[in-house]
Amino acid sequence: MIVMIKTKRVYERIDVKDGERILVDRLWPRGIRRSTSNIDIWVKNIGPSDELRKWFNHDPKKWMSFKKKYKRELQENRALDKLIEIVVNADPVTFLYSSKDTRHNNALVLLEVVKARLRKLGHIM
Repeated sequence: MIVMIKTKRVYERIDVKDGERILVDRLWPRGIRRSTSNIDIWVKNIGPSDELRKWFNHDPKKWMSFKKKYKRELQENRALDKLIEIVVNADPVTFLYSSKDTRHNNALVLLEVVKARLRKLGHIM
């Protein structure tokens, strides 16, 4: 089974190719109504802890350390199993994030972790 996952800012236009749109931030994005149809699922607890998020503060100099710390958090996070189940059953999937930085954000780290887990489970990426 081939699983298609991509990342996208929550503020970008919806595309029919997005599939299931999953918000992967711990905080609800500013300016987006909770009643919006732009977000199908919010896996709130999959985002980095408040401490890690505040420490990182989207500083590209801290990116490599952030990735390591966030991956460590994800190893102990039960929400990861829930997310994997959603991804496998809802192909294609788009991980939504609110950060302005498209190269240094939690969704990219999460994408790496999910892809690695899916490979271990026998799903080809």
